[in-house]
Amino acid sequence: MNTGSDESGGAAVASEGTHVSKARDDGELALGSRAPEFVKARRLLHLSWQVGVFIIGLAVVGAGIVMLPLPGPGWVVIFGGMAIWATEFVWAQLVLRWTKRKVTEAAQKALDPRVRRRNIVLTSVGLVIIAVLLGIYVWKFGVVMPWKIKDQ
Repeated sequence: MNTGSDESGGAAVASEGTHVSKARDDGELALGSRAPEFVKARRLLHLSWQVGVFIIGLAVVGAGIVMLPLPGPGWVVIFGGMAIWATEFVWAQLVLRWTKRKVTEAAQKALDPRVRRRNIVLTSVGLVIIAVLLGIYVWKFGVVMPWKIKDQ
């Protein structure tokens, strides 16, 4: 997975002493835990903190997965769970950065005039096909309300 780094061969590693509140030159926070300092100072408390963040993030991601086939903002909730995980885990931070970059690239691509024109043409053609099929159905069978269907 490409994390968007211009440096080759470097791995993202955050040690316990990493201070994450400083912003990098490109405006992104450094990788690592964003737990309060008093939590990071005690190993057992920090581990408990990480387990709690993981369980809460897992519950949110699980709710998002359930919302995919059901009514609800499934993908938004899933990315919210990933953001919860990203407060504590480097792998989630990298996934979130990659996702943000891909969404930005897709938005820029969608704003391209040629792509917009193509999408408008395809949508118009699709609507015309649906209207023609609906017209043929109404011409063939008429408009009959479900409560007026005769027993056959």
